[in-house]
Amino acid sequence: MTVVLLRNREVRRTVAASVVVGAAGAVCAWHLAGPVAAACVAGTAAALLVVWLVATRARYRALARLAAQVDDILHGSRDVSLERMREGELAILASELDKMRSRLTLANEDLEHERNALADALADISHQLKTPLTSLALMTSLVRRDLVAAGAHEAEVARLRTMERLEDRVEWLVASLLKLARIDAGVVSFVRARVEGAELVARAAEPLAVAFDLADVRLVVDTPAGAGFEGDLSWTAEALENVLKNCLEHTPAGGEVRVSCAEDALAFRLCVEDTGPGIAPEDLPHVFERFYRGGEKDARAAGAGSEVDPAGVGIGLALAQSLVVAQGGSIRAGSAAGGGARFDVVFFKAVV
Repeated sequence: MTVVLLRNREVRRTVAASVVVGAAGAVCAWHLAGPVAAACVAGTAAALLVVWLVATRARYRALARLAAQVDDILHGSRDVSLERMREGELAILASELDKMRSRLTLANEDLEHERNALADALADISHQLKTPLTSLALMTSLVRRDLVAAGAHEAEVARLRTMERLEDRVEWLVASLLKLARIDAGVVSFVRARVEGAELVARAAEPLAVAFDLADVRLVVDTPAGAGFEGDLSWTAEALENVLKNCLEHTPAGGEVRVSCAEDALAFRLCVEDTGPGIAPEDLPHVFERFYRGGEKDARAAGAGSEVDPAGVGIGLALAQSLVVAQGGSIRAGSAAGGGARFDVVFFKAVV
């Protein structure tokens, strides 16, 4: 411990000053009263220095224990008591730290209670919204079927089909916003398990299979066996599904969306590219912002982003980023080699 103390600049300076003062006092005593007096002065100075070092060592040990207790508190321990210090300035410091620990514990408990209450409220809101939306969708479908059976109502049937697409869009928006709210509140639980890249891509692409066929866009998948990472399969598949949906909506008929993945010593890497018009340079910094609509004027001129087209909402990529980042990953947008859009998702390994 003495060696550790001497590493401290303040301790080294104090020891050096004590040695200089003791030596000076011994020299003066030698000249004034002889060698016996000099030895007494030198011995007294040495004894005082030893006493000071012992006291300083005890103080440093107390500070080390206090620092260890604070570190335990920072790592989530709630049964740490800081009230064992004796009287003195360290006791005052420990008392203040204990008060801070108590307040932080209460604040953390209140925050956890609020998060649970928010999670329950969001679940209730979700249920309350889904029920009327489902009923409305069923009634719209029944009315459209009756009109089709009756015949000669082409205009009304077309309007009802538009209403059904709008209902689907509203339902998707509500679900996405609720998921974002749950992620922001920190009440979403992510599973840590082995996720295979091939299974991840298959699950993400399955809900979009019909949409790819209707849009005449080919999905090209390159997922080597064994490539994967530690994460949550369901939530990551949802994030990838939103990325695929965004690429599909911006790829013209006859184009393709390519998905590839690989695993190396550092990370699992997933790449999604399309053959669409790509992302404008001025839009790249904002593609993951909520409700950002890049190239809105061009989209309107081309007929995209209409009232029944969810492509211009600007929520899918924001949800994808939140789901990836919440699991410790990263997602980046850029331009593909052929001029289309490119999205790179990376999950770094905790242990290399």
